[in-house]
Amino acid sequence: MVSRRHFLGGATALIGAGFVSRANAASIPEAQIVQHAHTMPPPAPPNGRPFNPVVTLNGWSAPWRMKSGWKEFHLIAEPVIRELAPGMKATLWGYNGSSPGPTIEVVEDDKVRIFVTNKLPEHTTIHWHGQRLPNGMDGVGGVTQPQIPPGKTYVYEFEAKRPGTFMYHPHADEVTQMAMGMMGFWVTHPKDPQQHRVDRDFVFLLNAYDIEPGSSTPRVNTMLDFNLWTWNSRVFPGIDPIVCRQGDRVRIRCGNLSMTNHPIHLHGHEFEVTGTDGGWVPPTARWPEVTTDVAVGQMRAIEFDATESGDWAFHCHKGHHTMNAMGHDVPTMIGVDQRRIAEKVVRIIPDYMAMGSKGMADMGTMQMPENTLPMMSGNGPFGPIEMGGMFTIVKIRPDQKPGDYSDPGWYRHPKGSVAYALNGKKE
Repeated sequence: MVSRRHFLGGATALIGAGFVSRANAASIPEAQIVQHAHTMPPPAPPNGRPFNPVVTLNGWSAPWRMKSGWKEFHLIAEPVIRELAPGMKATLWGYNGSSPGPTIEVVEDDKVRIFVTNKLPEHTTIHWHGQRLPNGMDGVGGVTQPQIPPGKTYVYEFEAKRPGTFMYHPHADEVTQMAMGMMGFWVTHPKDPQQHRVDRDFVFLLNAYDIEPGSSTPRVNTMLDFNLWTWNSRVFPGIDPIVCRQGDRVRIRCGNLSMTNHPIHLHGHEFEVTGTDGGWVPPTARWPEVTTDVAVGQMRAIEFDATESGDWAFHCHKGHHTMNAMGHDVPTMIGVDQRRIAEKVVRIIPDYMAMGSKGMADMGTMQMPENTLPMMSGNGPFGPIEMGGMFTIVKIRPDQKPGDYSDPGWYRHPKGSVAYALNGKKE
């Protein structure tokens, strides 16, 4: 569902040190509201200077209008319902109907004006992570500005001085607001569209939630024991694939707003770290990797040549981060014969199932409470994938058309190229 709406409630807006009138507040640009979690391939930039748009995984880029030389955006901070994956929805806070909010894309030297309307039950701000800007636009509540009260609209104005990869998030009641999903991506493109050009450019944020099975609201005071590790507030199998054409130069930008680091690993290819939130890495300083660690509060841009066709796993390499709804207090039952006790329990609880005696792979098929995902889920062409959380697939096809991001389905392996059982038939 996509809609547009004005916030025309007469809220005063703060611009630098001055206030605008009620009449001027009515000129706030429309805010696009998106409540689904589909990846929306970008259209060509409709106005302003040209750039090569990014693709937000399970998200979209915010529209803008040009007014008197300013590129104007409108963000609405509000409660949202986000589908983490089919079968589970979370009650979160976000922007413009979604968590994360829309990606903001601008061009180096653009004059940017962002209207921020607060529809939360408490005050908020927005910090523009990594940006060079006037101190009063930095978004730290109580330090560089008053907090934005509920029902009010504030305005941030600054020049996008440095091209690169950035984020936005609150600097007001961060423990609650970021744990509830308030964050978004920001890309400042270089003035020269050919500079740092790639064929496909994907973005997403790493975040995490602690949501008790059967509930929908995160526990905001959790420090370490998160049970849902997400990319753009989605978990596998709800994370869309990263679709590429064979031979493309591919960039993937990710930012980490969770509470721990994430070693991000790509199968079948090596890549280079080409950028951080501090800027682009000179070519002479890069080296080949297949895993790069993204620490808390950091951005990383990696690039690779998609030379090998296939369905290649792309995931965090921390084992618990590729699982869903994991209970950390569950005992390890490997090697424990539960058959006799299971027979007794079934007489009282007919649906009871003893699990874990041979490992945890059978968790992927167990029945879960309402609005709860299994720890491991998703099915592939050869059976259960047994992954969750921070996992997706880079799908590389020789016949994928330029600009086509639609899912090509499962890879058809050439005959004789699939692992096979000893003394079995080679397929």
